[in-house]
Amino acid sequence: MKIGTPKEIYEGEARVAMTPDSARQLQKLGYECAIEAGAGAAAGFSDAAYEEAGVEVVKTAAALWKAADIIAKVRQPNETELKRLSKDKTLISFFNPGGNEEGLELAKSKGGNVIAMEMVPRISRAQKMDALSSMANIAGYRAVIEAGNNFGRFFTGQVTAAGKVPPAKVLVVGAGVAGLAAIGTSTSLGAMTFAFDVRPEVAEQVESMGAEFVYLDFEEQAADGAATGGYASVSSPEFREAQLAKFRELAPDMDIVITTALIPNREAPELWTEDMVKAMKPGSVIVDLAAEKGGNCKLTVADEKIVTDNGVTIIGYTDFPSRMAAQASTLYSTNIRHMMTDLTPEKDGKVAHNMEDDVIRGATVAYQGEITFPPPPPKVAAIAAQPKKEPPKELTPEEKRAQEVAAFKAQTKQQVTLLTVGAVLLLGVGLVAPASFMQHFIVFVLAVFVGFQVIWGVAHSLHTPLMAVTNAISSIIILGALMQIGSGSGLVVVLAAISVFMAGINIFGGFLVTRRMLAMFQKS
Repeated sequence: MKIGTPKEIYEGEARVAMTPDSARQLQKLGYECAIEAGAGAAAGFSDAAYEEAGVEVVKTAAALWKAADIIAKVRQPNETELKRLSKDKTLISFFNPGGNEEGLELAKSKGGNVIAMEMVPRISRAQKMDALSSMANIAGYRAVIEAGNNFGRFFTGQVTAAGKVPPAKVLVVGAGVAGLAAIGTSTSLGAMTFAFDVRPEVAEQVESMGAEFVYLDFEEQAADGAATGGYASVSSPEFREAQLAKFRELAPDMDIVITTALIPNREAPELWTEDMVKAMKPGSVIVDLAAEKGGNCKLTVADEKIVTDNGVTIIGYTDFPSRMAAQASTLYSTNIRHMMTDLTPEKDGKVAHNMEDDVIRGATVAYQGEITFPPPPPKVAAIAAQPKKEPPKELTPEEKRAQEVAAFKAQTKQQVTLLTVGAVLLLGVGLVAPASFMQHFIVFVLAVFVGFQVIWGVAHSLHTPLMAVTNAISSIIILGALMQIGSGSGLVVVLAAISVFMAGINIFGGFLVTRRMLAMFQKS
């Protein structure tokens, strides 16, 4: 079978669904590859590079669609392209099935199979095919670059002879893939970064990247991620009001706002209202990554950059991944290649469209003349929300006292039992062993007992548990060696001195290593 990639006809789209490298991998699966002339030029891939990789270069889109059994493209196909589908063809692309009813009906009438890359379920096995995440990662990074290009100051704070420059304050709304990419880029550029998300469980991720998570004084039961495919779900009106109130509080202080909030198959929620824009300082920048779905900002204009009356720049571009076409094409073509790997389990160049497979079924929106959107929930749960643990019950003073008494009794009973058993064993040994042996044996037993108590009682608060125990053992060795240094035997003195030296190295070296380990987690 032949895989073909046409040139994208969407105005300004520079990405391509097949690169020379991905074509080589597809050929290893047994497929022939074809591409329309000039399809990869805008992304930096020449026709000569494709020919060198063994890809057939076809002059026209019509000829390509006719020759190929599988069509891989980036943007949602238009009516002309869908009319070229037939029963023996499979189309793989972004399709927007939730808002493309006409396209679904046309695909149904043509009998072709359609795989929508944005419908790949968010389960662990499908991460390698998650094109939405691949493109969102690029969009988040590029959003910060675009913001910096339109912002009149440094991101990082500086103190120079000419004056002090404060760091930029960046707020990222939504901590999904795009949001986390924006947070990482912003913090690496030195900005003070703040982030908000309706899912409080992502706070750890945000803070681990050096940003500050914005919390709301509002409790709301999180929806199960398995039911929403791992995406954020619609919030209650009360939560939304608390959210907007927090944003109004933050708006005057923020220099850059990057909004990334999207809910699958819905219009983007309005999170940054007109009064928030008016409250921002002149020169501030808003980058709306949800512009294609209506925008999170009230004043966003899709595919345009506007400046408000109070000097706030609002960027509503919908082609952020396309602005990094080479990188985006490389990632997207890899997603396609992994999808083809699952569709070709035998690596024989033939598609096995297994509708029992969670990933393939979830991504398929039209199959053999039927519309299969929306898919059933995957058998494997997505990113399920963790159930909240019940807080431990607070004990009354009487209950605490009863617990302490019970613990003391149990500990006393254990110690008495051990001492009794030890005494009986010593008595048994004493009945059969000579007196000279018993003198040394009792000293040995007491040394073991004292050593055990010393090591067991070492606090771990200042260094690692392993270092604490080794230092305790080394200390006992030093004490024993010091007692033997005064011996009349020269050999004993030498051995004792060596013991002190070696144990001393272990102790002092241990503290030095511990200090260096702790320094790794300290900010200078």
